Amino acid sequence: MTAGLQSSVAPPQAARRPAITLPQVLFAATLALLFWGYRFPTEQYLTPQAGAGYAFGILGGSAMLLLLVYPLRKRVRALAFMGTTKRWFQAHMALGVIGPVLVLFHANFSLGATNSNVALACMLIVSGSGLFGRYFYTRIHHGLHGRKANLAELRAYADKLRWVTTSVDFLPGLVGRIEAEEQRIVARCERALLLARPLIGAIGVLLARRRLRQHVTGALRKSADTSRHPGAHRRKLKGVARQYIDHRLAATRRVVEFGAFERLFSLWHALHLPLFVMLLVAGIAHVVAVHVY
Repeated sequence: MTAGLQSSVAPPQAARRPAITLPQVLFAATLALLFWGYRFPTEQYLTPQAGAGYAFGILGGSAMLLLLVYPLRKRVRALAFMGTTKRWFQAHMALGVIGPVLVLFHANFSLGATNSNVALACMLIVSGSGLFGRYFYTRIHHGLHGRKANLAELRAYADKLRWVTTSVDFLPGLVGRIEAEEQRIVARCERALLLARPLIGAIGVLLARRRLRQHVTGALRKSADTSRHPGAHRRKLKGVARQYIDHRLAATRRVVEFGAFERLFSLWHALHLPLFVMLLVAGIAHVVAVHVY
């Protein structure tokens, strides 16, 4: 029964993910490195004008320039010999983290001349906007660089889940309760502004999951007195019911928030390019000012 439910409700294009992924490890390591660099007196060992500190600035600036390769590779077919767009997208994400980290060590995590401060501010804005863009991107695509999802596909998946009830019919009224919660979430999101729907949907799913899990726990507790099934079997049924609830609510959430994230990603994309151009101009002005004046 459990295996049948898992195979029936697995989302499209999904793969089992480990509890801790490599990007999560790298993200945690980057935060630790930044915290260490901010707290450690790097100015005693690094100087922006020479040595390792100067090299960090050159490497960081070069990494930021290499960010241009991904959009060029994506739009210019003649550059296909350079590799796939998927690999360059991954490199784009990595360079967008490596570059700012190197520049921060180059600057000793402190402010300097006006042209340096402008370049640093532009870099932090672009880097921060890239994190938002990555999140919006993953909400409307399968994977970090996968096929773009569409609303019809998400609705078809949500409808398919509504038919997978044979593994949870041991709990009277559970399916009906889930459908009522789904209708409540959809109705609230439809009344909200488009860009507010992800937040409304997330809160609605969180509250609905809590209510439904409480119902499952209560129903199984009541059936314990009359059921002949051992406690281990009831715990297994509880796990199956919770998994079914999570899949149903997750599918509903993706349906109601898809349009909002698609719009947010479009707005972000229109803003990210001029921000990056501003970063290039500020970076070039900084290099010229340092080496000429």
